[in-house]
Amino acid sequence: MGGELMTPFELTIIEFGIALGAGLLGSLLGLGGGIIVVPALTLLLGIDIRFAIGASIVSVIATSSGAAAAYVRERMTNLRVAMLLELATTSGALSGAYLAGVVGGRWLYLIFGIVLAVSGVEMLRKQREPHPAPAPSDAWADRLQLHGQYFDAAAGREIAYRVGRVRLGFVLMYIAGVVSGLLGIGSGVLKVPAMDLAMRLPIKVSTATSNFMIGVTAAASAGVYFARGDIDPFVAAPVAMGVLIGATLGSRLLGRLQSLVIRIVFVLVLLGVSLEMLLKGLR
Repeated sequence: MGGELMTPFELTIIEFGIALGAGLLGSLLGLGGGIIVVPALTLLLGIDIRFAIGASIVSVIATSSGAAAAYVRERMTNLRVAMLLELATTSGALSGAYLAGVVGGRWLYLIFGIVLAVSGVEMLRKQREPHPAPAPSDAWADRLQLHGQYFDAAAGREIAYRVGRVRLGFVLMYIAGVVSGLLGIGSGVLKVPAMDLAMRLPIKVSTATSNFMIGVTAAASAGVYFARGDIDPFVAAPVAMGVLIGATLGSRLLGRLQSLVIRIVFVLVLLGVSLEMLLKGLR
C-alpha cells in the first residue's frame, strides 16, 4: 500500500493512527516512537525516508513533551543523570544531523537495522530480573550525587539504586546522539540499553530518563533537518499530534507494568523493526 494511492485525508488519518500507537509504545519503552514511525511511513505508506526521519524528529520532541512531565512528577526520572548525559547526546545529535546529509538512503536503512539489532541482542543478554544488580562503585556518581530512588507501583515499594560507570555511559551517549541525528529515532534504542546495562539503572528509571532526554537531543538536530527541507508539515503535523496523545497515555501505564514485561516488549520491538529495515536496505 503506498501513500500515492490514497487521498490526502486518508493518508493523514493513517499517519495519525500509526503515530498514536508509536507514541504509546515509545513512551513506555523510552524510544521516542521513531522506531515505529520511520519504518511505518516508509514501508507501509511509501513516504521518502528523509521526510519520514524529519517527521520522526518532530515526533520525538512530542513524545518527550507528553511523557517527561509525568515521569518527573512521579520521581522516576533521574534528572541529574539526564542533565549530565545530555551534554554528550546533544553534541552527538549535531554531528549525526550533518552526516545525514551525505549518507545515501540505502545506507540509512542498513545503519538503522544494525543499530536496532545490536540493541536488542544486548538487552537479551541482560539478566532477566525485575531490577538490575547493584552498580559498581563510581567516584563520578558519588561526587555528582547521581544515585536515587523511586516508587514502583507494580512492586508496591520504594526502590533505591546506585549509578555506576559514568564515563562509559557518557561515551555511549555521544554515540547515541549521533544515531539520533542520523536516523531520527530519538536514540532511545541506545540510551535505554546504555543506562540499563552499562550504568546499571533500573529499567523503569532508564525508560523515564530516556524520555526526558530524547526531546532535547532531537531539538538539537531538528533545526538542521528543517533548514535542509526534510521536514514536510503535511507529514510531520499529524505524526506529532498522534505521538503526543499516545505518549501521554503511555506515561500513565509505565508505573503499573512489571519491569520484565517492559524489557521483553523492548527487545521484541527492536528485533522486529530491525529485520524489516535490514531487508529494505538490502533490496
